[in-house]
Amino acid sequence: MAHALYQPMRELRNSVLLRPLGVPDNSWEMYDHRSWHFVAVDNGEVIGCAVLVPSEEDPTTARLIQMAVNTDVQGKGVGKTLLEQIIQFADSRKLQSITCHSRHYAVGFYEKLGFEVYGEEFEEVGMPHRHMKPNLKKAVQK
Repeated sequence: MAHALYQPMRELRNSVLLRPLGVPDNSWEMYDHRSWHFVAVDNGEVIGCAVLVPSEEDPTTARLIQMAVNTDVQGKGVGKTLLEQIIQFADSRKLQSITCHSRHYAVGFYEKLGFEVYGEEFEEVGMPHRHMKPNLKKAVQK
């Protein structure tokens, strides 16, 4: 990826999501080449990011992965703004479904923004996760 914000985005993902769990840097980049990337920037610094991976089987669905917000600005609306932009983008692309694997401690964050838990709890990268998805029709109307 050649965009100037890609490297800072990688570093944010590594520092917020992977290193705290002992997961090797850049180990969740297998979909980057075919995904849509979203970044929040403040004074030239990437402070938030997320990746939306389109399904190879169904062009109306995508999976949200690697959502990270710099710990210095968590709780200040950066994640909410990113998700609002992602949902607007999904609507513009006529996506009908977005799913994500939420770490157990982030479920409340997603629920406040219209995501719903479905299925059973499971383990990923050594910690409990939940399957979640928003009601895109309702989310777009907000």
